Parts: sequence; structure tokens; C-alpha cells
Amino acid sequence: MTDTLSPPAGQAAKRLFIKTYGCQMNVYDSERMADVLRPLGYAATDTAEDADFVILNTCHIREKAAEKVYSELGKMRELKEAKGGAMTIAVAGCVAQAEGEEIMRRQPAVDLVVGPQAYHQLPELLTRTARARGERIGADFAPDEKFDSLPAARGVDGPTAFLTVQEGCDKFCTFCVVPYTRGAEWSRPVAAVLAEARELAARGVREITLLGQNVNAYDGEGPDGRPSSLARLAHALAEIPGLDRIRYTTSHPNDMTDDLIAAHRDLDALMPYLHLPVQSGSDRILRLMNRKHGRTKYLELVDRIREARPDMAMSGDFIVGFPGETDADFEQTMDLVRRVNHAMAFSFMYSPRPGTPAAGMAGQVPAEVMRERLHALQALLLEQQTAFNAAQAGRTLNILFDRKGRHADRRQAIGRSPYLQSVHVDGADHLIGRIVPVEIVSGQQNSLTGRLAQQKAA
Repeated sequence: MTDTLSPPAGQAAKRLFIKTYGCQMNVYDSERMADVLRPLGYAATDTAEDADFVILNTCHIREKAAEKVYSELGKMRELKEAKGGAMTIAVAGCVAQAEGEEIMRRQPAVDLVVGPQAYHQLPELLTRTARARGERIGADFAPDEKFDSLPAARGVDGPTAFLTVQEGCDKFCTFCVVPYTRGAEWSRPVAAVLAEARELAARGVREITLLGQNVNAYDGEGPDGRPSSLARLAHALAEIPGLDRIRYTTSHPNDMTDDLIAAHRDLDALMPYLHLPVQSGSDRILRLMNRKHGRTKYLELVDRIREARPDMAMSGDFIVGFPGETDADFEQTMDLVRRVNHAMAFSFMYSPRPGTPAAGMAGQVPAEVMRERLHALQALLLEQQTAFNAAQAGRTLNILFDRKGRHADRRQAIGRSPYLQSVHVDGADHLIGRIVPVEIVSGQQNSLTGRLAQQKAA
């Protein structure tokens, strides 16, 4: 994060440290928190030791998320005491929303707690906190109020950016806390999304990733006053000069509509990489998860997507050890993974989230069984990912260079392929922010190596 504004006249610079946990939406939220605090003179710092204001932007999805926050808060308390109390500590995000009162009770060093829909109020909260500690702001604010209150200018640093277009979830999967911490599904109006995207493009952003808990459920108000779709939004974004690449995450299979599949066929700007979580390959487990789709529907959907875009790289999420999962259920997941053949995927052992229906289900799977299944699944997924990367060798791909590499002596730069792979290229550090044809020399487990093709950069 780069600070581009000076503090107000006569006011000493203050330092802001944000530690971000979890998903890309939290990354976006952290960026916007920095934006709302920048006019108050807060400049980013990379360490809490240098900070006047520390924000822990939390995620409640994974096991023991809250305990990790409390552990970090213990370190922040010691740091605050060493500074004689001259540090403000805030907890933001989903743990803040779910456990705000408990956080304030257990850790007196915390000055304020801010839910996901209220971080636009940070300047006001800081003013209150200077007078009296103990403020807690939850998520009971309309999302449009939050977005309407954010600064128009964003502190972007580089040619890629996240852009939140949808928040919340109405799916109520039995393992998930998101509907309780982020609220119901809500979509930003098309005009607001396009305005932010134009501003990003004007600042040199070439690629945006549209974010939402169920981003393909997007139904924001369109120019005609009627709900739009993610496909229509993508078509409008593709018309913005300078904006060359569009991605989106995370999707739900039940919201993968015909027009969105067609958009992948028709829009060159829509990248051929799709994160489409399925969680399990067993119909019985999918019913227990309340996913509202089965394995056959999912596999047919993947076939339709690849028919529209044959080079589509698929990514997914998987949970092993969901309550009641048997060896046969797990083998159904392995079979689905073999059929889809993923370019990348994320997999986790089930962890009960307090307050979710699955936490009280019978048939909790022993930890050692979950670990064994996870190891087998991850070995298969890694094999597929490595094979996909290796298959790119010999191809020429258009690479968006977004940062310098570690090897400055070789003028190395790192870019993104259309399939979201990291690509390392020597002699390319002058091409940051440009889309360049690159000949792929080799594909490794987690990245590609390439050399500049003898063509003009875009």
C-alpha cells in the first residue's frame, strides 16, 4: 500500500499498520480502510512497532480464527504498553462482528471493534475513542451506506486491483458463518461499480478482480433501473479504455447462469480461470451441507463452461471430514476431482464454526482420519496443478507484469498469466504494468518461467 497524500497542514504524519486475515474481500476492505484514514494523515507502515494505529482485519472461516486473533492481540497489548499506551488498536472484520463484545471483555487493550459494514466510520470512531474507550460498531449498517461513504480515490499500487461488487450470502451452507457475519446478499449498483472501475483504470490498473461472497449472484441496479447480472456488468466493464482483464471470485454453482457462461465465450477480457467451489463430490454430503446442488449438476456445469471456453482453467474448494463423511463419500470427492482436473484448488479439514448447524451434527470425523484424507486429496490436487503448469511449456501467453522479482541482477519481473499463474521473466523489470507476449520455457509446481517473445508489448 502506498501513501500518496501528505498529512493536513501542521499535523505530524501518523503511521497505520493493518494485518489482514482471510479472503480477497478482506484485502479489499483493508485497502479501503487505509483510504478512509489517509485524509487524517495516516500513512502505511509495514510493522506494528512503527504504528500509531493498528487494525487487525479478521476472518472467521477457518478453525480457531478467534483464538489466533486473541493471540495476536496479546502481542499488540505488550507493544502498546511498551509505548506507554500511545497506540490505538482496532479489530475489524468477521471475528469482530461475531465476537465483538467478547473481544472488548477479554482484551482491554482493544480500543474499538468494527464490523464488515462499518469501516467507513473509522474516522468518526477515532474521534470518539480519543474521548472514551469502548466503542463497538457492528454490521447493522446498509452496505450502500458504507460504499457511498468511501473516498472516490483509491490508494492503488500496481496494475491489478480488487473491486467489491457484491456482499453477503443467502445460501446458508451448514458449515459456514458468512451469512451471520456478512449478512444477506446485496449488490452495488452498476453505475457505482463502473465509476470505481474507471477511476482504477485512470490510475493505471489493467486487471480487476470482482469480489463477492457469491459474486455470480450479482444483481445490482442497472442503467434502466432493473437488476443487472454479472455477465452484463462484465460486458460494460470490458468497454472501459485501459481495462484489459476481468476476473471474479467467489462463485456458487447455482448462480452460474447461461449469460455468464456465454460471456466467457464472447468476452476476451474475461479471463479463462474460474474458481467454482463444490466442497464435496458426494451427493449425500452435499445434502448435509445444504449446497442445493449435486455432483451430476456440477459436472454437467463444468462441461458446459468448457464447451463455451475450451481453455478454461478450473479452481475449487474442498472440505474433507464433514460430519458423517465415510470412506465411500470421500472417494466420490476424489472421483470428482479426477473428472474435473483442476488447475488449482484449495482444500481444508472440516472445522466446526460456533453457531452453524454442522457444528452440532452427529458423526464428527476423527482428526486423524481427516488428516489422512486431506493428505490424499492434496496430493492429487498438487499432481493436477503441476501437470497443468508443465503443459504451458512451449506456449506463448500474454503476461501482465505487476511487480519486480527477487533477482534484481537479472532484471527479473513477475507477471500473471491468463490462468492466474505467476510467471518469472528475466530482463523484464521495465515492463511493469504492461501486457507482453511471453514464451513459456517451463512450468513448475507453483509458477511458470518464461522469456520475452519478439513482439511489441501492449
